[in-house]
Amino acid sequence: MPYDHKPFDYVAPRGLTEVEPRHPVVIIGAGPIGLAMAVELANHGVPSVVLDDNNVVSVGSRAICWSKRALEVLDRLGVGQACVAKGVTWKVGRTFHREAEVFSFDLLPEDGHKMPAFVNLQQYRVEEYLVARALAVGTDLRWKNRVTAVDQHADHAVLTVETPDGSYALEATWVIACDGARSPIRAMLGLEFEGELFEERFLIADIEMQADFPSERLFWFEPTFHTGQSALLHKQPDNIYRIDLQLGWDADPEVEKLPERIIPRIEKVVGRRDFTLDWTSIYTFQCRRLRKFVHDRVIFAGDSAHLVSPFGARGGNSGLQDVDALGWRLAAVVQGRAPEKALAAYDRERTFGADENLMNSSRSTRFMSPAHGVERLFRDAVLDLAGRAEFARPMVNSGRLSKPCVYPLNAPDDARLPDGARPGSVAPDAPQGDGWLIDRLGGRFVLVAFGEAPEVPGLPVIRPQPNAAVIRRWLASEVTGLYLIRPDQIVAARWVEATSEDVAAALAAAWEGRT
Repeated sequence: MPYDHKPFDYVAPRGLTEVEPRHPVVIIGAGPIGLAMAVELANHGVPSVVLDDNNVVSVGSRAICWSKRALEVLDRLGVGQACVAKGVTWKVGRTFHREAEVFSFDLLPEDGHKMPAFVNLQQYRVEEYLVARALAVGTDLRWKNRVTAVDQHADHAVLTVETPDGSYALEATWVIACDGARSPIRAMLGLEFEGELFEERFLIADIEMQADFPSERLFWFEPTFHTGQSALLHKQPDNIYRIDLQLGWDADPEVEKLPERIIPRIEKVVGRRDFTLDWTSIYTFQCRRLRKFVHDRVIFAGDSAHLVSPFGARGGNSGLQDVDALGWRLAAVVQGRAPEKALAAYDRERTFGADENLMNSSRSTRFMSPAHGVERLFRDAVLDLAGRAEFARPMVNSGRLSKPCVYPLNAPDDARLPDGARPGSVAPDAPQGDGWLIDRLGGRFVLVAFGEAPEVPGLPVIRPQPNAAVIRRWLASEVTGLYLIRPDQIVAARWVEATSEDVAAALAAAWEGRT
């Protein structure tokens, strides 16, 4: 059955009848990123107000592929298990040239992780879970509250907010803009994206049908059912399938969105079987970002800060990584535990992450839609060779799938320890009896110790149970190791051995935002 988009109740805000006290944080946008930000801040003891100009969750699948890292973040926010339980779990992707499989990958070939490689789950489901969680942790969630102006001052911002009952002013020490790709806040501040615009048009169709397609990512170059273009198929919950079809740069969106144009195309993909169109959209995409994400009292996150193509599942996943990098820092600033310059580290890390996503996304787009000349010759040669030569198969680029970047931290390191747990990377998960190591990390700074650990006031020490996965991911050939883990489960520093002074210095550097 199609999702029932029940509207949330609008409640007249008190700002219409009285002057509200200044709020520490106001978040604009109740999509998955804005809601996740509210829950993350609440987990650190910081209340927030969330404003949204709508009163329903998103329509259509939109972001559907949630990566292992995104699921770990959502789990820390209290909704990860619900997402996995409802979603379609997958880890294998298959790429075809016409009818021949030319490349496949397994995103998580090794067992021993709490979260799967990917889960397909419609964005509206994730938002539904996050709305419930945000309300449970006390978030002031205001529907039908549209921001029409932002006035910044030295130590706060004043928002003008329009409601069905009139307008009111709302003061905030910090404002987080999570208001999407067409961000009105970005426009109000006169900010422009930098990067590339792509003219190629694509069709998204969510269809409801009974079928036996595997729980895998299926991508085709030049399939016989869609000559000369590309196609992508993902299985979703509730018998919903997501199909993306390349249409070409000269496709007329007004014509292509007509059911009499869409249905024959879908029939060529899935065969003549009963199906129902659930949602469709014609889109082009961008690979662009703001030059910086922190603008005085306004901080940008998610699509309001950066945009990528949908091939690679980098939109919603990278937005949750923004939440991951910002939440603990902003909470510490609000509570006076860290200086405001700590927010500059959020800007550096997430613009770095955005650039990595933009690079991979642009490369995928050029491979799927090569320009006439050298680009097309190279693409066609790779596809031809991939069917016959092993070396060419990894060069087939149907969208490098999302994975967290490794931040370029200038932190203590030791080359003898594994690359997978080096400073700037996500701390590796591993089984721990009936639980998981990742559950013992996050929300605070901790030391993970294998061997002796120096005493640092206020810094807890975690000693993992040794097993094959822990040793392989954390120690390799070493018998001792010491890791400083940030509240966002990122490795801040590591040593084979360290003194309390070494750890204290690394901890101070992380709090101060030094890289």
